[in-house]
Amino acid sequence: MAPVPVSPDAPIPVHPPLLTQQWLDLTFVHWAVEPGAVARLLPAGTFPDTHHGTTYVGLVAFRMHRVGWFRLPGVPYLGSFPETNVRLYSVDGHGRRGVVFRSMDASRLIPVVMGRAAFRLPYVWSRMTVRAEGRTVAYTSSRRWPGPRGARSRLTVRVGERIEEPTELEHFLTARWGMHNAFLRGEAESSAYLPNDHPRWPLHRAELLTCEENLVAAAGLPAPSDAPVSVLYSPGVPVRLGRPTRPAGIPTP
Repeated sequence: MAPVPVSPDAPIPVHPPLLTQQWLDLTFVHWAVEPGAVARLLPAGTFPDTHHGTTYVGLVAFRMHRVGWFRLPGVPYLGSFPETNVRLYSVDGHGRRGVVFRSMDASRLIPVVMGRAAFRLPYVWSRMTVRAEGRTVAYTSSRRWPGPRGARSRLTVRVGERIEEPTELEHFLTARWGMHNAFLRGEAESSAYLPNDHPRWPLHRAELLTCEENLVAAAGLPAPSDAPVSVLYSPGVPVRLGRPTRPAGIPTP
């Protein structure tokens, strides 16, 4: 099945939500990569999603805010923490576009343990900060557990003008309405899909002032050797996540 068209708006609303949360002060840094270089890192039943033949590695730093279950109020302390993700872009046999997380650094140990145990997500516990001063936002991350020790990142961006009409690539990199992962025990040979929805991203141009990181290499990917092809910032959105759906299936080439 052909991939569903890229859309800045969620194709199917999530109702009722399994989880609610806010993603705030996000910086998206992306490097181009050949699909063959990342295909082996995706769950069975998914393939690299491409834009004009190229796929991407994303380093996304942000603040998770007030994670809540179902429609209960979000938790103010345990549900609020900095996070930095390394992610890839995926598509499954139903044409559903999504992301695959290779690592998810977070600063709260209990959410890390819950994410690993309940959802089989690659959460890791790290020392982290997010600091904003005027138009400059700085993020730091230094891994604690389970490692590898020494995995870290330091990003600083200067936020620019609001993007009124994002490009096709900017929509491709940010308008991702689900994740692929082997959520369920016994589904090791195929992946399931966890959908999300949120308002359209408010995106800004951003200048990358500092980028010192080895999280991409620690995630099993080639370390970036060139400048990123895209650097974006968003003040954030409220998000709803649905339940994992049936295995992704294997697409027909």
